[in-house]
Amino acid sequence: LVVALKRDHQPGRQRREFRNTAVGHEGLIQWLSKSATAVQVCIEATGLYSLDLALALHRAEGIEVMVANPRAIADFAKALLQRSKTDQLDAEVMLEFVRRMPFVPWQPPKPHRLDLRALMRRITGLKLASQQEKNRLHSVSQSAEITPLVRKDIQSHLVQLERHVEKLEQQAEAIVQADPELAQQFRHLVSVRGIARVSALHILAELVILAPDMTARQWVAHAGLDPHHHDSGTSIHKPARISRAGNRYLRAALFMPALVATQHDPNIRAFYQKLVDRGKTKMQAIVAVMRKLLHALHGMLHTDSDFVGEKFYVIPS
Repeated sequence: LVVALKRDHQPGRQRREFRNTAVGHEGLIQWLSKSATAVQVCIEATGLYSLDLALALHRAEGIEVMVANPRAIADFAKALLQRSKTDQLDAEVMLEFVRRMPFVPWQPPKPHRLDLRALMRRITGLKLASQQEKNRLHSVSQSAEITPLVRKDIQSHLVQLERHVEKLEQQAEAIVQADPELAQQFRHLVSVRGIARVSALHILAELVILAPDMTARQWVAHAGLDPHHHDSGTSIHKPARISRAGNRYLRAALFMPALVATQHDPNIRAFYQKLVDRGKTKMQAIVAVMRKLLHALHGMLHTDSDFVGEKFYVIPS
């Protein structure tokens, strides 16, 4: 951890480095606690690499922590005309960011909700490994030179992965059912045609750790589904694309439900078809469904209600 610090009433800045471990976090907290006043700390959201640090800082007395979106930090660095990129320069940029920008204190999710997200992300990794093994099995099945022992070992590994995924899914669902609020939100999610048990667990795991006061537009930006426009002057008008500057797990969890919903829910299918008729590609229309579906989920979970197709899109008479 590369840290840049500016103390009030002291000239210059201080710089230190700490290991990103529990011992390193304790050393950082002791160093920061030398100030007589409260300390505000800004760290980048880098998944597991920042979570333990954010939790340690949040528990420390006299320290406030803000977890910033890396995209916001990168854009701020561009505004400062920062052309080089090193850990030391990044720390300096973040120091200026926390001094100049509004400070938004970070609120940690409840431990069991973090457990739910960790389980579902682990399942995502195991399913990826399973698909890779299936590809290998297909490959060795096409070759007469590959020993049957290899084929048998791959098949055995696939069975182990499937059993492990099933076990983790059961543990994740147990976490959800043990929390009345999560259980109710789970029931709302599966009321959408296209969101079944596993998809609901993946989506819920990513949503329950978000701040409760986030708007639907902020959810969309968090998922990286917000449109990214590139216009300049009168000659440059590139097609709008999604930013992808967000949670790839949530984005992936929404894809199949949106695809299935366009086939089985009449209101979602009508919305999808309208976009295709207007000239959108099928993929662009699916992404638009994902974005609108996330808006719908926000409304459902914040109003404690099931999915209503007419609220998603009214089919023209």
